[in-house]
Amino acid sequence: MSVIVADDEQLAREEFSYLLNNFGDVEIIATADNGLAAADLIEKLEPDAVFLDVEMPGLDGLGVIRRLTEKQIPLPYFVLATAYDQYAVEAFRLEAVDYLLKPVDTGRLAVTIDRIRRYIAERPVEPEPAPRQPGSVVRTKVVVRSAGRNLVVDANDLIYATIEDGVVRVVAANVEGATNYRTIEELQESLDPEQFWRAHRSYLVNINRIREVIPWFKSSFQIRMDDRKQTEIPVSRVQTRRLRSLFKL
Repeated sequence: MSVIVADDEQLAREEFSYLLNNFGDVEIIATADNGLAAADLIEKLEPDAVFLDVEMPGLDGLGVIRRLTEKQIPLPYFVLATAYDQYAVEAFRLEAVDYLLKPVDTGRLAVTIDRIRRYIAERPVEPEPAPRQPGSVVRTKVVVRSAGRNLVVDANDLIYATIEDGVVRVVAANVEGATNYRTIEELQESLDPEQFWRAHRSYLVNINRIREVIPWFKSSFQIRMDDRKQTEIPVSRVQTRRLRSLFKL
């Protein structure tokens, strides 16, 4: 069970981490000291569960859940923790799986962990991408809209693609811009699956344009691409095995 702990008080983070480390199947992959950092880490690392303080500067725990919901990010199992109980109704309205009062009791925390274990065990397995149909066309060119022009780019020159505000954008060797594809999945299905890899739900990368593999947090990685900005892209935890296989890590 991969977990992120978010609390603006260092002692609270350390106490929560200490308690969670008593559970052998729990791995704390990151901590955050504010809601904005927590939302960013959740999107990048895709943890199974997040233990969130309700009251944090910038963006509180409830705000973190709302922000990720609005972005249509697949949500982890949220557990909200606070010294006050007046937020409980709103927490469950936002589908938090539990609500813990501080100071957290070890026995009560064990009940929460068991509940998350059951949810994980019952979670439907994400289906593998459908195999390419016989005779389907692998596109070798992609049209990129940039500076009012429709530029035809060789697929081998694509470095990575991402989605921003519902627009699929690509970064290639000599151009950046938008495509006419509606989703990352649609673009991925049109390209060579041996060359283009979905490293993260928001990124499709050209395996041949990866410059560096960077260890990041516990048991996770980023990849640095060879574009001009040397963009660092997170590798989702579910894709870590593929990364290790690709580069014999």
